[in-house]
Amino acid sequence: MKRATRVAACASLAACGLVEGANALAADASASAPAANASACTATRPSPLSFNRWQEDWSVLALPCVPRKPFDALKYIPLGGDPSTYLSLGANLRERFELNNTPLFGLGSARPDSYVIQRAEVHADARVGQHVQAFFQLEDARPFGKDSVSPVDKNPLDIEQAFVAFVYGVGGGTFKARVGRQEMAFDLQRFVSVRDGPNVRQAFDALWADYEIGKWRFIGYMTQPVQYRDATTFDDVSNRHLTFSGVRVERANTGPGDLSAYWSRYNRDNARFLDASGTEHRDVFDVRYAGKVLPFDWDAETMLQTGHVGKDTIGAWAFGMLGGYTLATMPGTPRIGLQVDGASGDRHPGDGRVGTFNPLFPNGYYFTLAGYTGYSNLIHVKPSITFKVTPKVSLLTAVGFQWRATTADAIYGQGSAVVPGTAGKGTRWTGMYAQVRADWSVSANVALAVEAVHFQVGDSVRALGAKNADYVGVEAKFGF
Repeated sequence: MKRATRVAACASLAACGLVEGANALAADASASAPAANASACTATRPSPLSFNRWQEDWSVLALPCVPRKPFDALKYIPLGGDPSTYLSLGANLRERFELNNTPLFGLGSARPDSYVIQRAEVHADARVGQHVQAFFQLEDARPFGKDSVSPVDKNPLDIEQAFVAFVYGVGGGTFKARVGRQEMAFDLQRFVSVRDGPNVRQAFDALWADYEIGKWRFIGYMTQPVQYRDATTFDDVSNRHLTFSGVRVERANTGPGDLSAYWSRYNRDNARFLDASGTEHRDVFDVRYAGKVLPFDWDAETMLQTGHVGKDTIGAWAFGMLGGYTLATMPGTPRIGLQVDGASGDRHPGDGRVGTFNPLFPNGYYFTLAGYTGYSNLIHVKPSITFKVTPKVSLLTAVGFQWRATTADAIYGQGSAVVPGTAGKGTRWTGMYAQVRADWSVSANVALAVEAVHFQVGDSVRALGAKNADYVGVEAKFGF
């Protein structure tokens, strides 16, 4: 399966409400070549709601046969006689209302809350021929009416991305590199993501390079994640206490699917777990295989983690599997899906071994937007059905069942948030939830979504004082 097909397959999973913008990093990092000969006129306009705005190729507007729309004068500003040398300007606005009546199931200090979060972005994308790209993007993220504000909620005007990309043909393949502040994500973004669900997206100050030849792609990266601050404008910095670097290899069309694997070293100062603290040196080993053979689609990934936290050794694991069967001949082309996930917890506190899985840079969309489920000490099973109500409206209905991998460790929410008082207490059964999500592609520039989740806690967790939880989110996106 070619890369373009793979991205489309991941997009179908996004429509199920599981992930927005899957396979973001695996897409090409190139300053794209100019559109094909005008006589063919096969070029199409990029989507202004694309997940990575820097991947859009607006040189198609050099072709007179491409239909014109408002603001095209800003989308393609020629910078000379070469149609592939141009400047493109754009912007995004996301508004989301959220209601969460029981954060951390009522066991934490947070109280019921309803609020609006807003993320505004503007960017400039300069292409110089077929070899050089300079991309600059500003972000302003603010919560309105939110009681508990965290670094993922608020980031006054600051630099979201600022990098230069280079593309050259070498030895029958293509060499690509990016240097500067940039967003990066792997595969379905289970463990390394742009973090699009929360209000503040995750960027990295990084050097990225890859070489593509035939079915193969070889990647290397050295990064320091951005440390977000909300005191004033333009105060974000590279996190001197956290690095994430490694190598990755991909092979397209490996049987009916695509295969990828990577190793990364995650270094963090002053790490704190329930059973260990100190400098964290974590080696992660990840393998993923995904594909689509009608009517089936699948995505399976597993990760092992070794290393040290202070004097304690690390031994952790996680896996995630998504599968679906699409009934293409039925009205609404329903897709019957099944999601199964697992992540280790610390089975024997005090034994000098840290078993709690570190989800690294997880995606806020992968489970639900409610934040009730984190990728640590978890067994999770989620059947779902997705319908196309109209060509532009999809509806997901799902039921999730959750257990702890071990009762010796805590229950975790998103962002590795510990549900207070749950470590060593209760049974493995955490509870179950029902999820409904509707997505509407109103136009090329506007998208709407609504999601509702009800979480029913298990009896042993309820005995600790936990309560059932409800979440409602309503989201509007605009882009040009």
